[in-house]
Amino acid sequence: MNYPIYLDYNATTPCAAEVVQEMLPYFSEHFGNAASKSHPYGWVAEDAVAIAREKVANLMGAKSKEIIFTSGATEAINLAIKGIFEIYQGEKQHYITCQTEHKAVLDCFAELEKRGAVVTYLSVEKDGSLDLELLKKSIQPETKMIALMWANNETGIIHPIEEIAKIADDNGLIFFTDAVQAAGKIPISVSGIHLMAISAHKFYGPKGVGALYIRHNHNLPKPIAQIDGGGHEKGFRSGTLNVPGIVGMGKAAELKQAEMETEISRLSLLRNQLEESLLQIPGTILNGSQINRLPHVCNLSFEGVEGEELLRKVCQKVAVSSGSACTSISPKPSHVLQAMGMESDLGRASIRFSLGKGTSEQDILDTVDWVKKVVQALRGD
Repeated sequence: MNYPIYLDYNATTPCAAEVVQEMLPYFSEHFGNAASKSHPYGWVAEDAVAIAREKVANLMGAKSKEIIFTSGATEAINLAIKGIFEIYQGEKQHYITCQTEHKAVLDCFAELEKRGAVVTYLSVEKDGSLDLELLKKSIQPETKMIALMWANNETGIIHPIEEIAKIADDNGLIFFTDAVQAAGKIPISVSGIHLMAISAHKFYGPKGVGALYIRHNHNLPKPIAQIDGGGHEKGFRSGTLNVPGIVGMGKAAELKQAEMETEISRLSLLRNQLEESLLQIPGTILNGSQINRLPHVCNLSFEGVEGEELLRKVCQKVAVSSGSACTSISPKPSHVLQAMGMESDLGRASIRFSLGKGTSEQDILDTVDWVKKVVQALRGD
């Protein structure tokens, strides 16, 4: 197939070649179940999982015993949020999150509301940033958790995690962060955080594997398991471990830690080149802050065009999205851009460009040329 230029790295990334090579033996030669403790097949698999757990922990500055492997970030998010809700079953419960969170988080809280929890959805500024004074004022005696993402998947906005962690700590609250778009892209640390979700396929690992960081040696409670079974993963997540996937996630974490600084610099330059060139098109608007955001993400709105047609035409030669991959088929405007105060028509005529390892300067030049042609044609210029 003659694929278009790929600029949708926030949706998913290709498995790095080194990751695939690391995984292959665990599909056939080293095929043992990591829970089989009585023979070498199980021992080899168990050792491979332990090594990967250490590598994933290193990516976020955690201890290996604090990493629980899951099927991906959505499962990790459900375990974190619903698992804490069940700890406090029978009590009045209040949670604080934000209108611009990923749907996996928002849908979890919608479910908790059905079960009797009260949830505050913080509004954001026009650039997508949080008002920390509003966060402080939202805390109630019954508040159990603050749940705020590290970096937004649509705009790339990075929230002030250290300050949020301090607010949570000062008030004795659990702080959960969805760090899916930050892990492997920018330096992260679990300092002050109680629960953190990440996903391998966002940083050149395989799909179908993720992790939940669960802080140890702290008086705040840990979540209750959401899957019953053999008590795997210290009882937090039952089920036979996906050994090849976990091995791949460990290798991807190791690679990203080594190349992160170089990629931040390279992708920032390419992103800025793309953004500055496209903003020269009249009626083009940058969505989100230019300061505190991921180095590889650019979200732009194009006035005077129909959003669905814009996306369809651009994607003929450049693979992009109008928001989260989980909601990309929806004709509705992005809930993130709506929360930032954008009117619906302009929200639908928005494109997220997210760059990655395979992005070259020629890709940027070709993308700028194609997007300009598409916008001009749709406007009848």
